[in-house]
Amino acid sequence: QVQLVESGGGLAQAGGSLTLSCAASGRIFSAIKLGWYRQAPGKQRELVALLTRGGSTTYAESVEGRFTISGDTAKRTVHLQMNSLKPEDTAVYYCNGVLVTAYGLGSPEDYWGQGTQVTVAS
Repeated sequence: QVQLVESGGGLAQAGGSLTLSCAASGRIFSAIKLGWYRQAPGKQRELVALLTRGGSTTYAESVEGRFTISGDTAKRTVHLQMNSLKPEDTAVYYCNGVLVTAYGLGSPEDYWGQGTQVTVAS
């Protein structure tokens, strides 16, 4: 089975920093994209940041300049450095991987971590 395991998160004060990490394991042939999404109570899940196999990155406008995604798709790891945190960053953060695995018949599929809570106090 393919697993994405997140670590980090927790409670921070406004203006503070937190780091999230995620590692994918299992019979993975290739990681096309690795990224982070978040879901606040009563809201839809939204993209936070994305890292492609080619090294390009994408950020949500709301986190641009404050969050930095890094990682290694070959090693199936991704990190999210979150600085200048705001109360509106409070959400459950999910690691996402678009992966080609032994279970997907060669087609990329979405895999998700279990989520980690990030709470920013004002």
